[in-house]
Amino acid sequence: QVQLVESGGGLAQPGGSLRLSCVASGSSFSVHNMAWYRQAPGKQRELVAVISKEGYAQYTDSVVGRFTIFRDNPQRTVYLQMNSLKPEDSAVYYCHQPVGAYWGQGTQVTVSS
Repeated sequence: QVQLVESGGGLAQPGGSLRLSCVASGSSFSVHNMAWYRQAPGKQRELVAVISKEGYAQYTDSVVGRFTIFRDNPQRTVYLQMNSLKPEDSAVYYCHQPVGAYWGQGTQVTVSS
């Protein structure tokens, strides 16, 4: 069983930055791809970014150039650095390990002036 615990959400102004963290339990973190999803009220959950076990990253078009996903395997942590935030980035952000379909509890990000 894997537990994913997110942190780092909160309130940011438009143009501001936040860094989300997701710590995974278990010893197999380094061999798995990891991802960040988000879900805004009334909308479907959408993939934001994914990182392979080797560190190769891919992003949804709306965050390219603003968000960066990276990982620290010894710390079993995946991060999402979010810069140049926009109000439309407001959502609950979820950490996800596809193998085993594990999800974190989510962390709220609100971008507002």
